[in-house]
Amino acid sequence: MTGPLTGITVLDFSRVLAAPLATQVLAELGATVVKVERPRSGDETRGFEPRLPHGESAYFFAFNRGKRSVTLDLKDPRGQDVARRLSARADVVVENFLPGAMDRLGLGYAELSADNPGLVYVSATGFGQTGPDRARKGYDTVFQALSGVMAMTGEPAGPPSKTGIPVADMTSGLWVVIAALSGLAGRAATGRGRHLDVSMMDVQLSLHALNAARLFALDEDPARTGTEHPGRVPSAAFQAGDGEWLHISGSDQHWVPLCGVLGLDDLAADPVLRHNSGRVEQRARVMKALRGAIAQHDRDALVKELCAADVPAGAVRSVREALADPHAVARGVVGEFTHPTEGLFPALRTPLRETAGEPPALGVPPMLGADTEDVLAGLAGLTADEIDGLRAAGVI
Repeated sequence: MTGPLTGITVLDFSRVLAAPLATQVLAELGATVVKVERPRSGDETRGFEPRLPHGESAYFFAFNRGKRSVTLDLKDPRGQDVARRLSARADVVVENFLPGAMDRLGLGYAELSADNPGLVYVSATGFGQTGPDRARKGYDTVFQALSGVMAMTGEPAGPPSKTGIPVADMTSGLWVVIAALSGLAGRAATGRGRHLDVSMMDVQLSLHALNAARLFALDEDPARTGTEHPGRVPSAAFQAGDGEWLHISGSDQHWVPLCGVLGLDDLAADPVLRHNSGRVEQRARVMKALRGAIAQHDRDALVKELCAADVPAGAVRSVREALADPHAVARGVVGEFTHPTEGLFPALRTPLRETAGEPPALGVPPMLGADTEDVLAGLAGLTADEIDGLRAAGVI
């Protein structure tokens, strides 16, 4: 089965997480992705924990499926020349070096697009191509801190907390995908490529759409509220009588049914609480009553009752529980691939799928440099003697 991006070639100079996630998505949607790595060591995540029995990294596996690996020393002029030859045949280049680094290697957008005017060139950096912080290196949790995401995460009386996933990296990776696809769409209309600037810091700030709306409307700097919603009651996690947790998120139409399930007839009869504004105003009273009532029930039985009453509710699950859920199983969220040294290994599928077909097949993470000769011969047009010479010189 061919994917929607079949026939598109992506030259991937990126490392670690955000941009490699993006190029993995492009690969599993059908693009041919050539990952350019340093000779001998490769992407540094090849050495990250957790490690598998034969030495490969599950971290690397999570973000590099379906790619072809080419080793190339970009500090060597001969390696730079090979990279230019590869880019001349590429549709998309993705890189996440600091601004100006690719220009100094002779691999910036201006130089590569001169030979390939249709090239879509995506630069994914911490702080973007402009601004006073453009040369600053970035890391996921630092972005969470600088952007205000960390200040908004955690319980009100507790310290700020990072999110449970690398949200800065993951969301930025999705914007790299959006950049690549928008560039390809623009090229289809005009015949020309473009240079797209994805700043991880910008992406994190964009996630504050609702927080910023509150700031702009009320001049109120939002504070962390734990699992509670600042503008809606009830919307929070509650501990059930068996010690397990569930989350309820209700609007006005859910209020009376919720009270009915919990036996809170006095709250249901109070006309002030029929509307969210009244419940927000009386948040302390409402939350105290809900916590007390929910503590009288076991979690799973209560969730079942609430769902039957059309009240939005769900168990707070562990990762293991969430991935083993029958709905996730039916959707094929977890697939598997066979790696040449580690054997059969499970992985989360790229979630985009066509209604008329199977979900995208899981690609296999490449061994370091496994495709160097094939790619250099087929895409860059190098002869066997040229490839042997580069290998002897340590350029590949």
